[in-house]
Parts: sequence; structure tokens; C-alpha cells
Amino acid sequence: MTDAEWSVVRPLLPVPGWIRGRGGQPEAYCHRAMLDAVRYLVDNGIKWRAMPADFPPWDRVYAFFRRWRDHALVREFHDRLRGRVREEAGRDAEPTAGVIDSQSVKADAVVGTDSRGFDGGKLINGRKRHVVVDTLGLLLGVMVTSADIGDRAAAKALLEWVTDAHHRLELVWADGGYTGSLVEHCLAAFALVLAIVKRSDDMRGFVVLPKRWIVERLFAHLMRSRRLVRDFERSTSSAEAMIYWSMTMVMTRRLARTRSARA
Repeated sequence: MTDAEWSVVRPLLPVPGWIRGRGGQPEAYCHRAMLDAVRYLVDNGIKWRAMPADFPPWDRVYAFFRRWRDHALVREFHDRLRGRVREEAGRDAEPTAGVIDSQSVKADAVVGTDSRGFDGGKLINGRKRHVVVDTLGLLLGVMVTSADIGDRAAAKALLEWVTDAHHRLELVWADGGYTGSLVEHCLAAFALVLAIVKRSDDMRGFVVLPKRWIVERLFAHLMRSRRLVRDFERSTSSAEAMIYWSMTMVMTRRLARTRSARA
């Protein structure tokens, strides 16, 4: 991170328990070094054991990543950054509308058969990333499943979690894969309007569809991180954490550029 990015990140970091008098030992390495190490791994797609000597030992970095994953600290950090980005853009911290979609990616050999499957539509053997984003393209929620899980089945669980975390969410746009009983279920169970944006039958070639391009931009951001080009994680929780880490990098750079432009 540059100094400008660190100045953005530092006030938003979760406070360790030992600082708040809740016990535990002080950490041996500063958070900036740890964050840089995890960001380097996500951005360059290296193995944990291939961590360069400029960073703390790989096992300490992995322990930091695992702690942030298991205690949802990476999601907490991500959500704080997202709220700050929305406020800098003149929006309320909590969104009222979003977009849902999924992306199938190939899985590495380390991914077990219990969490991988075959997507017959995309002809991909691996996992599927189900995401909900706001109208700025910022991540609201993610769920990683095997690729053979249908979009509608995953959307029920994901939208339940997202609407519980974001109480002001009223409208979500989706593509034709989310039609059927899911529309009525969202309205009855979550008081959420699921609006289907369909592609016209007379369209030919590539056409930018309203609202749906927003979530496609997030997928493009994810594919710029080499660790996310394929799914290399043994557990789906690690795969979800990697996505949160990737989006924290995007938002940190965005905030730093915005503040530099205003200065």
C-alpha cells in the first residue's frame, strides 16, 4: 500500500482484543505488513509458502488470514470500506437497490469433490460465485458453492443473508436465470422486489443491458486478481474471504484516488 492508501485503511481496521483490554497477546507484526502480504498473495496468485522474504513468515501471514476469515474480520473491514466509498460518492452508507448474478470458475486439483461440481450451461467443472452488488458495483454479499448449484437455489440463501444484513434493501435486479417462483418468494419472505432484466430475442451480438453490466464489472475486477482466476481454495469460506480481500484492494485505491483528486 502507498502512504495515501494506508491513511485511508488505518482508521477502518478492526481493533485487536488486547488493545481493548479483552486479553490476548500483542501481535508480533504490524497490520500494514500483514495486509500487504495478503494483498500480494491475492493480487499475484502465489502459494502461501512462496511468500517473499520482504514480508513476515508465510505461516504467520496465513494465521492472520485465517483469523480474519474465521472471525469475519475481513468482511467487517470490507463493509467499513464500502460504507466510506458510498459516502464519498454522495450516497447513504446503506444501499436500497442491488444486482445479483453468478460466475462459474474452474477449480484447482486441491478442491475436493464435496465442494465442486459441473456447470452444464458454462461447461465448467469447479465452483460458482454468487454475488450481490449495489448500484456502484460494490460487493454486498457473496456465497461460493459447487458449480452444479442452480442460481435460484443459491439466491434464496444469499438474498436472505443480504437482506438481513442490509435492512434498507428494497430492489434487486437479476437476469433471466432468476425467474420463476423466486420472484414471489423474495417478495413474500424478504419484502424484496426482484426485477428481471431480460435480453430481447431480436438482439444480436454483444449488447450492454441496463443494470446487469454493474455486476459484470465486479466480475472483471475479480478476474484481475490472479488468485481468483481459478478457485485454489480448499474451503468455500476461504474462497469467499479471497473475494472480500480483492474488493478491499479495489475500494482502497478508489478512496485514495478520490482524496488525492480533492486535495
